[in-house]
Amino acid sequence: MPAKSGGALKIILIVVAIFVGLGVLGAAAVGFTVWRVAHAIHTSGKDGDISIDTPGGKISTSSTESYSSSELGTDIYPGAQTGKGSMRMSLPTGSVITAIYTTSDSKDQVVSYYKSRLGSDASVYDNANSAVLSVQKGPKETVMITVSQNGSQDDGKTRISIMHSKSTKE
Repeated sequence: MPAKSGGALKIILIVVAIFVGLGVLGAAAVGFTVWRVAHAIHTSGKDGDISIDTPGGKISTSSTESYSSSELGTDIYPGAQTGKGSMRMSLPTGSVITAIYTTSDSKDQVVSYYKSRLGSDASVYDNANSAVLSVQKGPKETVMITVSQNGSQDDGKTRISIMHSKSTKE
């Protein structure tokens, strides 16, 4: 009669082989996912400008791009200078444009200007160093303006951030 080999050893080797196989499949799945993401997102940038194209839309930032009043959903504060941090995002569900400006006028002057522009439907939150004004311009469109004054930022100027969002969802 042939000698019996250990049944326990066979079971242990089978279990180890299964775990190694699952590990290889898991690593392949993670590698494939990373490869797909890397090939789905395309970036380009120069001089601090960034543009990211994805299958779902496009995101771009630029320190030199200027936006019109119609793109922002409200007027640009008179005499304001374009600041850093502006962005345009276009997605299948809508778009968001954020523009940054600075002015040497006080926070209160800027807030007063935008209160008169946005009308009585605007919500206003105002405290010592900043204010947020927002208005719903329709069922799918919102404008939000943040005004802040911080002596250590923007050379002591007042910062104005205008965010205009539009939804295309039904």
